[in-house]
Amino acid sequence: MGTPEFAVPSLQALLDGRDQVVGVVTQPDQPSGRGMAFHAPPVKVLAEARRIPVFQPTKLRVPGVLEQLQAWHPDLIVVVAYGRILPTSILTLPPLGCINVHASLLPKYRGAGPIQWAIANGETETGITIMQVSEPMDAGDILLQKALPITATDTGGSLHDKLARLGAEALQEAIGRLKAGWLTARQQNEAEVTHAPLIQKEDGRMDWNLAAVVIERRVRAFNPWPSAYTTLNGKLLKIFAAEVEHAFRASQTAPGTIIEVTPVSVSVATGDGVLTLREVQLAGKKRLSVEEFLRGYHLQSSQELRVRAKNSILGQCLPRSSTSST
Repeated sequence: MGTPEFAVPSLQALLDGRDQVVGVVTQPDQPSGRGMAFHAPPVKVLAEARRIPVFQPTKLRVPGVLEQLQAWHPDLIVVVAYGRILPTSILTLPPLGCINVHASLLPKYRGAGPIQWAIANGETETGITIMQVSEPMDAGDILLQKALPITATDTGGSLHDKLARLGAEALQEAIGRLKAGWLTARQQNEAEVTHAPLIQKEDGRMDWNLAAVVIERRVRAFNPWPSAYTTLNGKLLKIFAAEVEHAFRASQTAPGTIIEVTPVSVSVATGDGVLTLREVQLAGKKRLSVEEFLRGYHLQSSQELRVRAKNSILGQCLPRSSTSST
């Protein structure tokens, strides 16, 4: 049971393994793009390419869903970023239960946005947890964990891909141990629980009053979606890469004000320190390095980067989210 790109390596690992995949459950096809044409989830694309039966219920607590799963007689259900909470009737169906591949070291970062929030919050380590699925989200017993360092250059996109691959490896190991009887469950420590809510468009809104180090982490965390964004001369400006200046410059300039422009960089005052922009995209234009951007757009110091108030046209300019919860 899985839906987005994050789940594809895990399904591939199962298909390449010794056990039979009897069926795949995924979310219904969704409209996207300018023409709003319907597109299949990545998991469905792989399953159909390997001639695996695919089931796409709109809800799980409706007639016919449990009967379809019962007809497949699964020994084990693997859940990877499926996007729905499983009812008890499904959790108790397979003899070996239901296990989940979660992109954090639980009990930290329960929820749908663990990858991005780990970067945004300055964590230096994350990982994969294989756990037993329970009705309270991400609260099941831990079966296996694998840690992964978060580098200073990791983005939400790069860490997503690393964890997707690590999740497939951890899943293979967990199933091997499960079949050999070497897998022992342990309860999560509720006192250590932290949460990672689903990423929203608003999360990318730049607050220049924050410290430069905090803003830089958020730039990386929300790359590629929803991206960190602000406005330049009334136009939406997305920021995909930035650096905190190593030579610290205390600035009396108002946060969000451009304090220096060179042929290859733009430096902006923040609430604490200076942030140098490295890769940007102006509304209606291509994503460019700042060096390329400055060849066609004149900037000067003292200009301000601003963000309009909530519910403005700015919020309507951002791309639609694809299913990406883990």
